[in-house]
Amino acid sequence: MATMAPPMQPRRPTRQVNIGNERTGIVRIGGDAPVVVQTMTTGYTHAVDDCVTEINRLAAAGAQLVRVAVPERKDTEALAEIIKQTTVPIVADVHFHFKRALEAVEAGVHKIRLNPGNISDRDQVNAVIDACRDAGLPIRVGVNEGSIVERKDKQKRLRELGRFFSEHKQGHLIALMITRLEEYMDIFDARDFQDVVISAKSMDAAMVIDVYTEISKRFDYPLHLGVTHAGPRETGSIRSVVALGTLLANGIGDTIRISYAGDAADEVVDGLELLYCLGRRTRIGAELIACPTCGRIQVDLFTLVQDVRRKLADEIQLPLKVAVMGCVVNGPGEAEGADVAVFAGDRRGIIYVQGKRVANVPEAEILDRLLQECRLFQDRVRSGDATLGDK
Repeated sequence: MATMAPPMQPRRPTRQVNIGNERTGIVRIGGDAPVVVQTMTTGYTHAVDDCVTEINRLAAAGAQLVRVAVPERKDTEALAEIIKQTTVPIVADVHFHFKRALEAVEAGVHKIRLNPGNISDRDQVNAVIDACRDAGLPIRVGVNEGSIVERKDKQKRLRELGRFFSEHKQGHLIALMITRLEEYMDIFDARDFQDVVISAKSMDAAMVIDVYTEISKRFDYPLHLGVTHAGPRETGSIRSVVALGTLLANGIGDTIRISYAGDAADEVVDGLELLYCLGRRTRIGAELIACPTCGRIQVDLFTLVQDVRRKLADEIQLPLKVAVMGCVVNGPGEAEGADVAVFAGDRRGIIYVQGKRVANVPEAEILDRLLQECRLFQDRVRSGDATLGDK
């Protein structure tokens, strides 16, 4: 007997942390806040003008937090000027020297990320905790599969966890990552510091699902989801959506970063779409659906879909559902629920608004007329004369 897939699960209750200030706005992670999308710059932080340009471009794409690397003193020295010229909260990514964290706090950064695999000295961690407490900043404790190192004083716990996770594909690594997190969080607990976000990333999608599932049972801190070293967008999108989508559908995850070896703006766009599809954020802008095409099409649907997508992004702010279908055979059924739809055939397009036929135009006029109907419908919704999703 076939088993049914489990339904979408409600969000896991967590603590909530606040990031930012009056100038940037406050971004809330965890609790009842919508899932937050963040990304990271790809250039050098000390190249101020280039860094500012990239941060502002990522914010315009929809990033709510932007992380920057600060491996050297010249990078933290650049932070104050970068913060002056940007309006999104900035996270300083600290790996090998705790002083970079202290310098970043002094510069006015809005959040610190520490890697337990690289900064483990208790006194150094305490110094960062105290600085962040004084400045009112949260800290992300971010464990990566590639940077964890075994500690002799945790071998017993590691063996216990290893046996517990023996049925998992990479049970030993999951045990090691959880051991590292528990060890590190002991320092924060002893310091009574609770403004913490946790992450535990791997390049293996299945392992990401397993490790975050187990972490969610052990900690009530907000979780930052991600697949590290996911690769180029062509493959990284699949790897990331499989892992993050599974976790989000199971109610796990409070902020996400999709990682590509490419333009970070694509990470933001794809991250937002993932959350929209799962209902973890309220959609901004139109939702475009289109048929995959077949031998029945009689218009240049590929070009039409891309042109419609670009125009919608520029002109439509409300979450209209817009359907572009290549024929009248399956199109009407597949576009059920669309606010505005076009069904193309015989070099023409039949346009409907919430199930009512409003136009039959030649192929050359489809784009302009479809956008006109989208704009008119958006105006009607704003004036209260129409409702999204009605039939």
